[in-house]
Amino acid sequence: MRTRILGIAALTVAIGAPFAAEAQGATVGVAPGPGVAVTESEGIAVDQRPAFREYVVRERIPNYTIPDRVVVGGVLPEVGVTYYDVPQTYGATPYRYTVVNGSTVLVEPRTRRIVQVIE
Repeated sequence: MRTRILGIAALTVAIGAPFAAEAQGATVGVAPGPGVAVTESEGIAVDQRPAFREYVVRERIPNYTIPDRVVVGGVLPEVGVTYYDVPQTYGATPYRYTVVNGSTVLVEPRTRRIVQVIE
C-alpha cells in the first residue's frame, strides 16, 4: 500500500513540475533530445520580451525558413542560419538569437539547440 501511495505522489510531482516552472517564469519545452529549461536569469525576461521583439524588428534580422516546427529543444541546421549576440540591455545571457519561421528564438550557440522562443 505504501508503495502505491509513493508512486501516486511521484506521478503527481512529475506532472505538476512543468506547471510550477511556468508559474515561476521559466520557459519549459519538451522535444526530442535532452530536456531544456531556461529561467528568466538566463533568457529574456518576460517584461523585456516586447522591447526585445521591437529591437529585432528594428535591426531587420533576416527570417530563416526551415521545414520543422520551431520548438524549445529543436536543433537548427548547421549552415544557412546566422546568430546574433543579445544586447546587454536585455540581460546577460550565454545564448544568441535569430529569427526562424517568423519566431525570434534564443539558441545555445555550440549545439544550435533552441532554448527559448520569444512570443
